[in-house]
Amino acid sequence: MSAARLPRILSSVMFGALALYLILPMLAVLIYSLARRWTATILPDGYTVQYWISALQDPRLFGAFVRSVVLAGATVAIDVLVVVPATYWAYVRNRRIRIIAEMAAVVPFALPWVAIAFGILLLSGRFAPALLGTPLLLMLAYAAVHFPFLYWAVDGAMAAADVVALSEAAETCGATPLQIIRRVVVPNITGGVVSGGILVFASSFGEFALVQMLVGGSFETVPLWSADALRATLGKFPELAVITFTTFMVLFVLSAILVFGTGAQTIRLLPGARAVEQRR
Repeated sequence: MSAARLPRILSSVMFGALALYLILPMLAVLIYSLARRWTATILPDGYTVQYWISALQDPRLFGAFVRSVVLAGATVAIDVLVVVPATYWAYVRNRRIRIIAEMAAVVPFALPWVAIAFGILLLSGRFAPALLGTPLLLMLAYAAVHFPFLYWAVDGAMAAADVVALSEAAETCGATPLQIIRRVVVPNITGGVVSGGILVFASSFGEFALVQMLVGGSFETVPLWSADALRATLGKFPELAVITFTTFMVLFVLSAILVFGTGAQTIRLLPGARAVEQRR
């Protein structure tokens, strides 16, 4: 074995081990959702699609899934509309507000979700009591606590694209700030927006504590349905496996769209990516 081939072999082995580590749990979930009976053998005693049919035909589960998707999608839309202009303004116009943005991005990770939920309830009860118990309050809360994922991705993308120089060049051509954001900045940070949006969508889709405390069962989402299924007398474990695998596939498809739709530009957001590109 030549020394030149050793790094390639090691990287292939590590990639294969990582792929196996990530795929095996979801494969086990899929097999469990199709198992008719699974006792002491390594594989089920028989297979059936009965649980898939019952789960997909369950109107309560379907409604929870749709609400989770709509809620997560709306959260992404709100964060994109707020974070992108704010981050651009912090880069180009007023760099002092970056400190405020960074501190705000740390808050959701520094405080427990229960404390955040109580704070939201107290604030909305004092200034906007009509929002209490509504999906709109939940949507705004999601956007507030999950925006750091998008902010950090957009911040890295703007640093990689050097938006300051792009903005100065666009201003020289007579472009307005809105035109600069829409026609110059956004096309150059698409990878960051999409990757951050995927993280916001995934974290919002699986959020349990906020939805439980802010709206409860009046707006049932997939996490609430899953918790109720676990507390059921007989336990809906096969149906839980179905919705778990379905959620994984939805996020996997979105991630694939991210990679292929943006031309794998997200590699530019990795630490040291610009130095690698300069060496090339």
